[in-house]
Amino acid sequence: MCGILAVLGCSDDSQAKRFRVLELSRRLKHRGPDWSGLFHHGDCYLSHQRLAIIDPASGDQPLYNEDQSIAVTVNGEIYNHEVLRTQLSNHNFRTGSDCEVIAHLYEEHGEDFIDMLDGVFSFVLHDSKDNSFIVARDAIGVTPLYIGWGLDGSVWISSEMKGLNDDCEHFELFPPGHLYSSKQGGLRRWYNPIWFAESIPSSPFDPLVLRKAFENAVIKRLMTDVPFGVLLSGGLDSSLVASVTARHLAGTKAAKQWGSQLHTFCIGLHGSPDLKAAKEVAEYLGTFHHEFHFSVQDGIDAIEDVIYHVETYDVTTIRASTPMFLMSRKIKALGVKMVLSGEGSDEIFGGYLYFHKAPNKEEFHRETCQKIKALHQYDCLRANKATSAWGLEVRVPFLDKEFIKVAMSIDPEWKMIKPDLERIEKWVVRKAFDDAENPYLPKHILYRQKEQFSDGVGYSWIDGLKAHAAEHVTDKMMLNAEHIFPHNTPNTKEAYYYRMVFERFFPQNSARLTVPGGPSVACSTAKAIEWDAQWSKNLDPSGRAALGVHLSAYDPQESITLAAGKGSTKVINKKPRMGNNVAPELIVNS
Repeated sequence: MCGILAVLGCSDDSQAKRFRVLELSRRLKHRGPDWSGLFHHGDCYLSHQRLAIIDPASGDQPLYNEDQSIAVTVNGEIYNHEVLRTQLSNHNFRTGSDCEVIAHLYEEHGEDFIDMLDGVFSFVLHDSKDNSFIVARDAIGVTPLYIGWGLDGSVWISSEMKGLNDDCEHFELFPPGHLYSSKQGGLRRWYNPIWFAESIPSSPFDPLVLRKAFENAVIKRLMTDVPFGVLLSGGLDSSLVASVTARHLAGTKAAKQWGSQLHTFCIGLHGSPDLKAAKEVAEYLGTFHHEFHFSVQDGIDAIEDVIYHVETYDVTTIRASTPMFLMSRKIKALGVKMVLSGEGSDEIFGGYLYFHKAPNKEEFHRETCQKIKALHQYDCLRANKATSAWGLEVRVPFLDKEFIKVAMSIDPEWKMIKPDLERIEKWVVRKAFDDAENPYLPKHILYRQKEQFSDGVGYSWIDGLKAHAAEHVTDKMMLNAEHIFPHNTPNTKEAYYYRMVFERFFPQNSARLTVPGGPSVACSTAKAIEWDAQWSKNLDPSGRAALGVHLSAYDPQESITLAAGKGSTKVINKKPRMGNNVAPELIVNS
């Protein structure tokens, strides 16, 4: 992923302003360490920090049309760019960059071309013929984007908050699936799928259709001119990404350039659940596996850097971002510039453990819709920024636009967790890839229980964070929390600690408003807490807070103490699961 910054319609076109734009753009250099560029026309500036993945030799940005009247700065990947080029045969392309098609599509179709793009993207396009501009962000918000306004009437766009927070009177998240047009004078939604209305779908579940849609999503993301790999936690989602990638890698351009043996990467505390499961999957798939270790202290030492880069004070995001941040640095040191990852599956298929308590298919489906709509504030933000901090690009096939269309058309009755029918969380995904003749994964991995990344790297990671926060946040400080932080008041010492660090980097009111809030258990929305009366007393985003569901759940007697950030964590004895398609050691005869 790259970094983009644009200042549009500013009253100052002096050399000093140019220097300021360059200075702010350099705050995004970690996102794109390979090259930088700046376009200036009248009262508009478009800057770019490039991470070269496609056409490293000639694809520098900003990119232009033939007469350079149209300039575009892009962060993203357009997976169907070769098909689009054939539809633009009357145009001359200057580079092999996948993003160059955007300038030529605008020439042909005006502002109505965004839905033609198959990929993830944030871009600013300037048309010097009438000094107009458009800004757009991908459907789900895989790429980060912020919009701000200056006192002089200028509009600011940046991949990260740090690029504009000091110079804008107000700024906020640029909403996913939207287009901003200077001609129209505001935002409008370009992405309008059927599922967005949250009406209940009725299509029957077809395992082969779902499998094919996911395989297509993975295959198109193998488009690369640089070394790449897969983030492999050993859970269902990342294991399927690795399996499909390994199965289809041979014969691709990437394999010809970098070899047909897939590289996989995992991080965890010594003895963590993820390390063990990832190693087993890697051995099964025959990948070149890289296992990284970190200590609780390593993670704690990185917290401030993580909050600066990820730009949030959300507890679960910081917990999960830290090991990903540390792993990304190790991966980049190996010369790898792009990785595939498994984000998005839990939101689409109701994979979080609290979905066990969904009362009916209607509420189950509405919750998945709400979770997908909020991804840009949580897992998309984490995955993108934690990796981009070290100039590493992450691609997420579960959030492919066409795959989501297929997955969200399935009658949610099929997604419901039904122990009496031996259907565990994400059963439809597991069933789609349960191929006895040509198995994608070992059976017990295919049916492994969901572990949130912050849990799977080692349970003592979260416990260590809580203990660290308790050393720095006193009971007296917590008593005054609602006065110090009236918006999204932290209700635990861990949350208070993160908030103090965040406010030091981003003291503006606009900044704190970009972070979501509200009660949550095991990553639920506030609405889903109503599904179980116990949960309102145990508001922790860890999967272990799903009392009565997680195999290593928190002791409910200690839930209130944990929420306050006091004491140690007890884990209940492992809970049996239903069904026979699970790891042998978890089978219990009823």
